[in-house]
Amino acid sequence: MERVEAELFTDPGNDAVVRLPPRNFPGVLIQGDSLSIIRADIADIVEACDQGDVGEARDAAALLLSNLDELLARYTAALKAHDIPIPFYQAP
Repeated sequence: MERVEAELFTDPGNDAVVRLPPRNFPGVLIQGDSLSIIRADIADIVEACDQGDVGEARDAAALLLSNLDELLARYTAALKAHDIPIPFYQAP
């Protein structure tokens, strides 16, 4: 284990925006339990597809997409609040 000093751009919740040295851009720290939930959501989508339940798969995927959109919005807001350029293309 190595101890490093990180920059925190949001509150230290389940999806904190942090920058670790020597990275140019911050990342999102996702807690292990939250990561496990995301994985389970994706597994549910795959299972629904395997069973031919396109409606269930679409609903689950739409919910996952909405959650990821919220996370991405939090990330971009944190960067904008600290005058850090967004490191990816954003559609207008």
